[in-house]
Amino acid sequence: MHPVMVYIPSFRSEDNAVEKGYTVFKIEVLMSGRQHTVEKRYSEFHALHKNLKKVIKPPEIPSKHVRNWVPKVLEQRRQGLEQYLQTIITENEVLPKIFLDFLNIRHFPSLPKTESCGSFETESEESSKLSHQPVLVFLRDPYVLPASHDSFSNVVIEGVIHGIFFPDLHPR
Repeated sequence: MHPVMVYIPSFRSEDNAVEKGYTVFKIEVLMSGRQHTVEKRYSEFHALHKNLKKVIKPPEIPSKHVRNWVPKVLEQRRQGLEQYLQTIITENEVLPKIFLDFLNIRHFPSLPKTESCGSFETESEESSKLSHQPVLVFLRDPYVLPASHDSFSNVVIEGVIHGIFFPDLHPR
C-alpha cells in the first residue's frame, strides 16, 4: 500500500463576473503523517485523466457533463472523483509524476512496494530518491571539547550527547 491517501471531503461553488459558476473540490492528501489540502476544478481532473491515459490505464472518470447543479448531483460527482483518485493509488505500484504533481506532492520516491527496502533500483528510481541528510552534526569531536562549562553551547552539546548515548539515565 502506498503511503499516500486522498479524500475529497467537500466541495464549494464559485461564482464570478468573468466566467459562469463552477465547483471546486477540496482534496485532502495524507502522506507520511503529513496532510495538505489542494483545491481542483473538474476541468483539472479531466486534464489529469487525459494526461494519465498516455502513461497508465486510468479508471473511468465521472461524466464531464452534469445536467443540473443540485447538491445531490454534486455529491455524487464528489464521491466519484474521490473513488477515481483512490483507485489510481491502489492500482499502480508506481504513481505517475503527473498524478503526484496534481496532488502537489514533491520528492515522492517512486519505488515499487516490493523493492522499497531492497537494493535493486532502475535509473529513474535512483534519481527520484530522497537524499539522506545528517540529523546531528558536530563541528568538532564532542568528546575532546574544552572542559569549561561556562559556555551555553557546551551545555547543549553535553545534553544532546547524554540524551543520545545515555537515554536510560534520564527516566521520563
